Amino acid sequence: MQLTQVLSFTHPVKGFWRLLPLSCLLLTACVTTSQNTTKGTGSASDAQWKAHQQELNQLRDYQTRGSFVYNGGETKTYAKFFWQQYTPEKYRLLLTNPLGSRELELTVEPDLARLTTKDGQTHMSDVPSELIYQLTGMEIPLDDLTAWLVGSPGRATDFTLDENHLLKSVTFEQNGEKWVLDYISYDTKTSPMLPNYLKLRQGERLIKLKMDSWTLKK
Repeated sequence: MQLTQVLSFTHPVKGFWRLLPLSCLLLTACVTTSQNTTKGTGSASDAQWKAHQQELNQLRDYQTRGSFVYNGGETKTYAKFFWQQYTPEKYRLLLTNPLGSRELELTVEPDLARLTTKDGQTHMSDVPSELIYQLTGMEIPLDDLTAWLVGSPGRATDFTLDENHLLKSVTFEQNGEKWVLDYISYDTKTSPMLPNYLKLRQGERLIKLKMDSWTLKK
């Protein structure tokens, strides 16, 4: 992986928005209608699950916005996020503070990721997750998150479904690290039904994503 610094940058900006007060993070009620996941009784061979996967695979252009929490011990981040997916390999992630000012903007396309910080400095790499880590200290499995965000296991083969044939949990190992993803609830107003609250853990790291809204184009 090669990190290219486009503008001058003297040191990593790990935790550069950690001063945002937790009280500003809105992880409470939102406009979506939620359906909590239930005890895992669905099977990956169920026709309903296969049909749901086909619908998810047809999603090409969509966006979602909500709240983002990252707690990695020394690195703690609280922000609002906006995710825009153009194709399976092209997307944009924007993190803002509660007042709406940009803290981080990441654009990803095949073989190139570009990250712009709040002061306008831009950095490029061919590995988005390593770019995020080097500049913020956050370890986020971005390559898999693009699938997990919509409720698909992606590359993972170890997962469980709930009794409604929706993804309930995913276990995935990468570079010797075991990630565990739990789906807390889904948005019943979207078609197909999409997650609106999930938690991702790896060791002491905890990532929470709460989606306030989805905009879909099929």
